[in-house]
Amino acid sequence: MMYSMTAFARAAVDAHGRHLVWEIRSVNHRFLETHFRIPEPLRGIEHPLRELARKHLKRGKVDCTLRLEAGATESKVTINRPVLLQLLAAVEQVRRDSPEIGPVTPIELMRWPGVLDDTPVDERLLEETASQLFEQALTDLISARAREGAQLQQTICERLDQIDGLLKVLRPQVSQVAQHQKTKLMQRIKDLQVNLDPGRLEQEVALLAQRADVAEELDRLAIHVEEARSNALGAGPHGRRLDFLTQELNREANTLGAKSIMPETSQRAVDLKVIIEQIREQVQNIE
Repeated sequence: MMYSMTAFARAAVDAHGRHLVWEIRSVNHRFLETHFRIPEPLRGIEHPLRELARKHLKRGKVDCTLRLEAGATESKVTINRPVLLQLLAAVEQVRRDSPEIGPVTPIELMRWPGVLDDTPVDERLLEETASQLFEQALTDLISARAREGAQLQQTICERLDQIDGLLKVLRPQVSQVAQHQKTKLMQRIKDLQVNLDPGRLEQEVALLAQRADVAEELDRLAIHVEEARSNALGAGPHGRRLDFLTQELNREANTLGAKSIMPETSQRAVDLKVIIEQIREQVQNIE
């Protein structure tokens, strides 16, 4: 299966009085590079989660962000009554000693440390939940990369089929190079009104045809196309191998264009380079 390096996944859950949200973004990169942004209380889970990501992903720049917010159950306010009574007694004592001090509002009382009963969350349970939620988000990310990878695979195979079609058009055209060169040379000799030894003429035609012979380039293009198709449809990873093959395809297309002496073959060489560039752009996103 082919995987894209570009994808996004999100997973959220309410647990232990908290709302947890994982967001994972992945873009193309030469190697695997993971970045984690985790709230300080849960920083201890970063290393095992990083290893989990490395186990399932081969390439790409991956940004993983965990947001930890107050859950719906956090809206319930519980007052620590003993602490509040002690604070009220202290306030009353201060008012007796200093009558000029104004009254204390309820909001000011609740701001006093310990008045509101803030039961701490079990960090171990929170870490387990965050880790399980990350696995879910990672699974969704891999599925998204697989879906886009399938589309890239189809696109690349279609482009390879187009190259095959151009090669089938080119082969009969290049077989006429020798005759084309001979006709062109004969016309030039006729225009110059000179006599040329037939043996020498054949030698010149053969030399020109040899310089313009692109059969080897066409054979190598066909081989690279078949190898690229086999790689795209085979087991991964695919990205680096396909990137190398597109470079080789481009090299042969450049040589074909440089050696072409017929307008038809020159145009087909340009068409080849356009298709190969389209493949190269798609390959940049493949794992």
